[in-house]
Amino acid sequence: MKKVIEVFNRSISKSIKFLKKDKMAMMSVIIYLFFLIIVIIAPIIAPYNPHEIIKENGKYLFNQPPSFKHLFGTTNMGRDIFSQLVYGAGPSMLVGFVASFFVVVVGTLIGLFAGYYTGKLGEFLMRLTDLAFGIPFTPFIIVLISFLGPSIKNIIFSISLLLWRDTARIIRAQTLTIRERSFVEAARVSGASDMRIIFIHIMPNILPLSLLYGSLAMGWAILAESSVSFLGLGDPNSMSWGYILNDSFISQAMSRGAFYWIIPPGICIMLLVMAIFFVGRASEEILFPKLKQQ
Repeated sequence: MKKVIEVFNRSISKSIKFLKKDKMAMMSVIIYLFFLIIVIIAPIIAPYNPHEIIKENGKYLFNQPPSFKHLFGTTNMGRDIFSQLVYGAGPSMLVGFVASFFVVVVGTLIGLFAGYYTGKLGEFLMRLTDLAFGIPFTPFIIVLISFLGPSIKNIIFSISLLLWRDTARIIRAQTLTIRERSFVEAARVSGASDMRIIFIHIMPNILPLSLLYGSLAMGWAILAESSVSFLGLGDPNSMSWGYILNDSFISQAMSRGAFYWIIPPGICIMLLVMAIFFVGRASEEILFPKLKQQ
């Protein structure tokens, strides 16, 4: 456990030093933290409930253009778009966080055991990974959610079922290399159990790589959730950016020139995913400094 903490602390110190040099990575972290703060203070800064139909002076405010009261206007049902945008960050980031956690845990464990046990167990785990690679990602999520029903839990479950495959394959390759090193052989000769070798001696060396692929998986999960919600399979009880785009598409906002309804959620998705991928790129350069020299 101490080794894991030491590796984590070293990674944090390296990241801080790198962010001071890489302006793009620093900007991406700021964008990411901005959306995280928005999620936390959403009830404070959102003037309306995202599902509330606004009525003023006895009239419903349908299809209102942007104004001081409604920064991004209102929907065809009289709902405040700015409030929907603020609350929409929560489900998107929740799916990203939870899905990436499962990706890190499942992908790392499968990769560790497949790399350490190169016999029947390792072969079985890699064939399972190959099977996961053979299933198309987005169509699989659409079909599974259609059967299970649209909800945040089912979206996270569907994404997590396949997104671990890249992590597992990379971690296995790294484990195959580390298991042959002298310190692992010394631990084996001294009588250490397989579980101790895997989790005490090998895992601290591949943990930064697992976190890297976990951060990349977060971006893919947010894109997947937005895509599924845009297709009308998102949780109807929660407001997400994909849900806003779906609502605007069904309401033919484009044909009415209501770009204030379409552009903001699209920009939010783009900025968040871009920030996550740039942070992942920065993490890759921290882990593998030689890449920057090539």
